[in-house]
Amino acid sequence: MAAPRAARPDGSDPVDVLILRDPRESKAKCSLTPLRGRPGIRFVDYHPERRIDAGGRILLDPDGDELSPADRGVGLFLIDCAWRRVPKLRRTVDGEPLRRRLPSLQTGYPRRSKTFPDPDAGLASVEALYAALRFLDADSPEELAGLLDAYRWRDEFLSANPALSLGRA
Repeated sequence: MAAPRAARPDGSDPVDVLILRDPRESKAKCSLTPLRGRPGIRFVDYHPERRIDAGGRILLDPDGDELSPADRGVGLFLIDCAWRRVPKLRRTVDGEPLRRRLPSLQTGYPRRSKTFPDPDAGLASVEALYAALRFLDADSPEELAGLLDAYRWRDEFLSANPALSLGRA
């Protein structure tokens, strides 16, 4: 089970995100790179010999059950890599993450892979993180402030998914 988190002054839970990142991916192109150092978000670089405990956290997985209000207050676990490498990185994860999927959303990222297909419901990592936090912590817009500021396709993503706009949940 994930460690308990300190509450905010209003008594609600803070953001708690653990990201397993594939170092083979370019940091310059990674949509999550601008979030390094942000409170509540911790990055761990993948190494085949390193174990990472993600038990009790929500793993965003297109094949999981849909996120629900019952999932609020549970830490998030993201695997940031090319889709084809997810199984390899997943093998270094200990514990049983809670597999959850986001509701159907449209990516703003213009996909161009000619080698490996992306899942139909696939989002850029920062889009998935933003959406998960939006659905799980809808009453705390301060936690979302700035998450998409450095994301090049921010406006396209938010325009394609009006339910994610602040003020609605």
